[in-house]
Amino acid sequence: MFEAKDTDLFNLEEDDFDTILADDITFRGTIRFTKPFMIRGKVYGTIAATNDLVVDTGAVVEAGITATRVLVRGDVKGDIFAQDLVFVSASGSVLGDITSKQVVLEPGSRFSGRCTMTE
Repeated sequence: MFEAKDTDLFNLEEDDFDTILADDITFRGTIRFTKPFMIRGKVYGTIAATNDLVVDTGAVVEAGITATRVLVRGDVKGDIFAQDLVFVSASGSVLGDITSKQVVLEPGSRFSGRCTMTE
């Protein structure tokens, strides 16, 4: 069984993020990043990353997402492709397809879409 403690993604503190999109910011367009990134606001468009993404509680993301690992605590509308892990917490929701090596849907989370687990 997967435990949240099995990944350091859950241990990242706010100081571990070079960039945090604050809760009072709305962004439209393409976001590209190579270091851990946290979204607390609203994003509409595309997210293309080579590192970890956290969609924090209260965040709204309407975007296709590509990243290494994705932790969803807020709301995502769009497909998610993660190289290693997608974790949807009890407060999170995903409306879209998920593709990753490992997918975890915590009890209480909401997911509507197709799930494909890669090798």
